[in-house]
Amino acid sequence: MAKQFPALDDAHRKFIEEQHMFFVGTAGTDGRVNISPKGMDSLRVMGPSRILWMNLTGSGNETAGHLLEVNRMTLMWCSFTTRPMILRAYGTARTVQAGDADWEKLAQHFPPHRSARQIFDVELEMVQTSCGYAVPFMDYRADRDTMQKWVDNKSDADIRAYWVEKNQTTIDGKPTGVPV
Repeated sequence: MAKQFPALDDAHRKFIEEQHMFFVGTAGTDGRVNISPKGMDSLRVMGPSRILWMNLTGSGNETAGHLLEVNRMTLMWCSFTTRPMILRAYGTARTVQAGDADWEKLAQHFPPHRSARQIFDVELEMVQTSCGYAVPFMDYRADRDTMQKWVDNKSDADIRAYWVEKNQTTIDGKPTGVPV
């Protein structure tokens, strides 16, 4: 049975810290809804109602584009191990770009990563847990090193050129606001 909470409690925070991946969902005023899996060391629970997530370079940039239109975001974690549970955090988010006044202050919460595109500062409005009884068991082996290898083979200029080519618009053709 689903249960709702006004904010994250200590048990929620512990559950989030135990998960190796999370999902982010956003949508603009029209067009496609985007749901993306995320991993690496890119998320921080800052308090009961606040989460920071550092977005690294990827093949698209839907989240940033959607947030330019509608600032709502849902984050979701699933347990693939012993305890069956799904946790969703609903809220609004603001996008912080490299060069923005508070970028350095927020970025210090994460390991440095040359391909960091944005930090999303999420203010939670509601947290919901549900059973997760139908989520399969899966074993975690390790984080992939593919992203780091890609970055290691690129200069900063190469990464910015990739943003120009692949990250300036959403798949619906809307701007993402990524700086170049």
